[in-house]
Amino acid sequence: MRASKKYGRTYHFPFSPGTTSDDKTLHDWTGILENEVILTEKLDGENTCIKKDGVYGRSHASPTGHPWAENMWVIWQYIQHELGDLEIFGENLYGIHSIEYEQLPSHFFVFAMREGDSWLSWEEVLFYSEMLELYTIPVIEMGHFTPKEIEKLINDRMPKGSVFGGECEGFVLRNANSFHDNDFKFNLIKYVRANHVKTDKHWTYRWKRAKLWYEHLSPR
Repeated sequence: MRASKKYGRTYHFPFSPGTTSDDKTLHDWTGILENEVILTEKLDGENTCIKKDGVYGRSHASPTGHPWAENMWVIWQYIQHELGDLEIFGENLYGIHSIEYEQLPSHFFVFAMREGDSWLSWEEVLFYSEMLELYTIPVIEMGHFTPKEIEKLINDRMPKGSVFGGECEGFVLRNANSFHDNDFKFNLIKYVRANHVKTDKHWTYRWKRAKLWYEHLSPR
């Protein structure tokens, strides 16, 4: 099996207000719109990969042993023998970062899958997610759009907050079709909220488990 390869860097829209000096912007992003695209909500968690040999955090240096990833190992135990060469990427929300969501139905949401050097189409992502009983990232819109329509969609949707209650972290636009790993940066792009608070390294010492929606309900 090949060495574990981490999820690629996602460039920012030119109009994304949350860029920092460490971020990169894709100024000519209109090529993505030659395809059918999906606009999904960007959730505030930890980029996590499940593959047949274990669970990996963002760096992919080695399988994660962090306590806020213990939920991911439970999922892995159930599905490891079904994976083959499939790599599942998603947002792990078990540990609270900057946003505390109020209506989470799960702690893990799939946003992409890779097999070999190919990123699967969104239709394939939905198929495998349903088969493995995993939640997928919230889809805001899907179809063919102009650049102005995408910018308006984002600006209109952002003030409404997250699908799961609370503030919205941002959005990711991706090609709904499959594409080669070498073309990763040209097939998806993100928008991050203004005054985005990056979780500092000290959050790990005081981390808290995120509550699922039913845990927010007042006891009778």
